Amino acid sequence: MKNRICEMLGIRYPIFLGGMAHVAREPLVSAVSNAGGLGIIGAGGMSPEELDRQIQLVRKATDRPFGVNLMLMDPKVPELVEVVLSAQVPMVTTGAGNPAKYMDSLKGAGVKVFPVVPAVALARRMEKLGADGVIAEGTESGGHVGTETTMALVPQVVDAVRVPVVAAGGIADGRGMAAALALGAEGVQLGTRFLASVEAPVHEKYKQAVLKASDRATIVTGRTLGRPVRCLLNKLTRTLAKYEAEGRPPEEFESLAVGGLRRAVYEGDLEGGSLMAGQVAGLIHEIKPVAEIIEEMVREAAEILSRGVDFPVP
Repeated sequence: MKNRICEMLGIRYPIFLGGMAHVAREPLVSAVSNAGGLGIIGAGGMSPEELDRQIQLVRKATDRPFGVNLMLMDPKVPELVEVVLSAQVPMVTTGAGNPAKYMDSLKGAGVKVFPVVPAVALARRMEKLGADGVIAEGTESGGHVGTETTMALVPQVVDAVRVPVVAAGGIADGRGMAAALALGAEGVQLGTRFLASVEAPVHEKYKQAVLKASDRATIVTGRTLGRPVRCLLNKLTRTLAKYEAEGRPPEEFESLAVGGLRRAVYEGDLEGGSLMAGQVAGLIHEIKPVAEIIEEMVREAAEILSRGVDFPVP
């Protein structure tokens, strides 16, 4: 059976790069697209000029399709959307808000839109708005998260909408991809696994922290403030958890957290940086080229899905 996502986007494998701010930039984006997946530029924290520059760099590095992720709570989103339209980017993913305000202009320009959704009700709403697909993201993910697990969320979203569903959260190898496809998803999105790749433009200390992570190495802070974020445990996240438990004012919380991701990505600050990573970090033990990660994942998923069952079928 043909894969709707591959047909719609012109890609070989239904594997998306998560639009990680400061991480999903040209070297990583073009590597994912060149390997047959869909590289997605993380526009979070970018100026319109920087986004345009990244788009041009990606176009020089690959002739394959790619996309842009828009964090809708960013006050610069109207200008970023204009860059996407003028540069004729073929698809966007959206998060942290409702894309309704921009849907007509994006769709009118032929842009495929895949909002990230943490709940069934939002998936239905996005389909009604005209989304071409949705990314059902479980709380296992790194960075900004919801509350529902991938295993529970994905099949419910699949049952609720007719558009293709991409599963995200807790996926790092072929087993995770096979599980997502078995749940009814037609593609997967990876963040943490690609973070620990040769091409990821992040500090080596950050990558090594992912490799050293155990199954219980992450923590979610900010839930009581309405801005939950999953990161690796370190001095910063333990302090943020303490502030939250004490009911400190949001201003104190934010002043401590601001700039944390930049410190992690560019400086390799292991204690004062926001080392965003998913629970699946405990499965990652080696830094590999993107092409190798994708090839191994697809091969393993295909092998698993081709196996028969060894118990009686009614």
